[in-house]
Amino acid sequence: MDIQHVIGELMTLIIMAFALGLDAFSISLGMGMISMRLRQMFYIGIVIGIFHVIMPLLGMAIGRFLSEQFGSISTIAGGLLLLGLGFHIIYSSLFGEEDSKIAPTGFGLILFSLSVSLDSFSVGLSLGIYGARTVATVVIFGAVSMFLTWAGLLLGNHVKTWLGTYGEVLGGSILVGFGLKLLFPF
Repeated sequence: MDIQHVIGELMTLIIMAFALGLDAFSISLGMGMISMRLRQMFYIGIVIGIFHVIMPLLGMAIGRFLSEQFGSISTIAGGLLLLGLGFHIIYSSLFGEEDSKIAPTGFGLILFSLSVSLDSFSVGLSLGIYGARTVATVVIFGAVSMFLTWAGLLLGNHVKTWLGTYGEVLGGSILVGFGLKLLFPF
């Protein structure tokens, strides 16, 4: 495998991680307006990063199993899954109801982390079908989501949530693009 292929794959993973992390970022913008200490913001970012490691890892394991069992049909299913997820994110961010506020501590933090990392499970499933590098994927997904969460929390302390919906639409659009890439490789 040549270096250009590896760099291309890593760049793809970083872009996907950024798209998935925008959900955590945009929600963190709103959460950042809640009065909280830097230590709590740090902890929230760590927990969300951990969930963005666990969820795609589970998805990739299931995706690899499906790929071995069903071959090229699973690649089409992975592409369709990314398309569906991307369109769902776009639709819910434009026309969905506002999420109810959950306190970012204890069980509320676990629930919040799980909700913003569910899309990582779906993408992990698609990447497992595609055969992406496991360690690189989960490390990149976890690190990017952690930093985007911190950025959202800190930025939320300084600005209003005007970027929230547009950030989610951008993230959904990127997932749609990767779904199309799986379905129509070029």
